[in-house]
Amino acid sequence: MKKRRLLTSGVMVSEIGLGCMSFGGFYGATDETESHATLGAALDLGIDFLDTANVYGLGISETVIGSFLRGDASKFRIATKAGIWRDKEHGNRGFNNKPDYLRSELEGSLRRLGVEHVDLFYIHRRDRELEIEDVMETLLGLKAEGKIGGIGFSEIAPASLRRAVAVGPVDVVQSEYSLWSRQPDLGMLQASQDLGVTLVAYSPLARGMVSSVTPNPTTFLDKDFRKNNPRFLEPNFGFNRPYAKAFQAYAQDNGTTATALALAWCLARGENIIPIPGTRSPAHLSECAWASELTLTSDMMTEIEQILPAGWAHGDRYSQAQWNGPEGYC
Repeated sequence: MKKRRLLTSGVMVSEIGLGCMSFGGFYGATDETESHATLGAALDLGIDFLDTANVYGLGISETVIGSFLRGDASKFRIATKAGIWRDKEHGNRGFNNKPDYLRSELEGSLRRLGVEHVDLFYIHRRDRELEIEDVMETLLGLKAEGKIGGIGFSEIAPASLRRAVAVGPVDVVQSEYSLWSRQPDLGMLQASQDLGVTLVAYSPLARGMVSSVTPNPTTFLDKDFRKNNPRFLEPNFGFNRPYAKAFQAYAQDNGTTATALALAWCLARGENIIPIPGTRSPAHLSECAWASELTLTSDMMTEIEQILPAGWAHGDRYSQAQWNGPEGYC
């Protein structure tokens, strides 16, 4: 497994990370045994970067990771997030980047993870009532206390990133980035490269759509995030499916799998990109790790572009109810 730089301090991690949202049940039921098996497989594969959040299963994802670590923080480089609040009883949600809230949520995350420090702490979504410069001061304070090793922001605009960097070092920006969600190509990828910031790409397999097995929406459980997602609803899914099948066939013709090829495409888009496919399956994670061994030629990148041209996906990436605070910039 090759390495890429995560933090401006020089901390390196596996170039394929593991997104741990599925540990919290976003794509169907899971359990601790299954999640622990996936974490064990990650170590065997050389994957040492975990990305989680306080709201993934309302703390379940962090708790599962913590029970696997058993206080040994050396096994992985861990990133977690705060800034979104959810009311499980009433289904309400909102954003809070105030100092007391971020500190309290971070301390809760540390307790669930069973560690005294996380390598990276993100603002999950911006609280528009606060200037990003003030939020940076809060994060720099937590870093000075040794509670966090690096600073990140999720789903912000390039302009906001530049404002934050003017206050202090931002290590990572996280954005959805895949062959069917390519907004970062319209400014964030360029800004992150200009500023020396790592881009962590979440949902790099398009929520399974550019993986080796095309999802079947009729099998989605009620808790599956995709059940009400526009791209998986008809007629959109019917338009999207042939594109996915064509990509699978291309991968097979080139001696690989769609999963590995889609992740290799992400890696090839920039040396500062770290994709974090989410899975709770050791076998699927092994297929993801294969991407680190692939080298895509310029001809292959052109051919992939012809099969899945920018803008090919039918439907928005979120429903109105799922649109949870990303900053627009185009």
